[in-house]
Amino acid sequence: MTLPALHPRPGNLREVAEQIEASTGLRVEIIGGSLVMAPTPRGKRAGTIRRLRVQIEAHLPVGLAPYEVSSVAMPDDPDDYATPDLTVLPVQWDEDDAWLADPRDVALAVEVISQSEKAEDITDKNGWYARAGVAVLLVLDPRTGRWTLHTRPKDGEYRGS
Repeated sequence: MTLPALHPRPGNLREVAEQIEASTGLRVEIIGGSLVMAPTPRGKRAGTIRRLRVQIEAHLPVGLAPYEVSSVAMPDDPDDYATPDLTVLPVQWDEDDAWLADPRDVALAVEVISQSEKAEDITDKNGWYARAGVAVLLVLDPRTGRWTLHTRPKDGEYRGS
């Protein structure tokens, strides 16, 4: 597969990410100014996301809903965004044409660790969510059965877990 010639410069990484997604089908995020690419969830990871979505949806208060693969913007940075595996947002997201959700609207972001992800990758991403101001982050590892709930973001890290 041939990728288009890309010449990223500050302020247009989102355009580059969109081009990569369109031409490869890979899921692209920009974490701390770096392009991060991953295949779409499949197998054990996709099943974990599906089961969690069904469980969460049954217990959400009126006005909130779970969304798969909805991206969240880093405030005041035209290049950074992340795409949690599952994001709980106000149901008005159903009608929103915006590409990126405001992190202040995210009631919960969920990251399911893939087989290829390393511990330091997840830790860096946790910090990204805390810096963005996402109130609650759930990180699950379907291979070990371990999970961590991160809360109370402050100064680029979560204070509660």
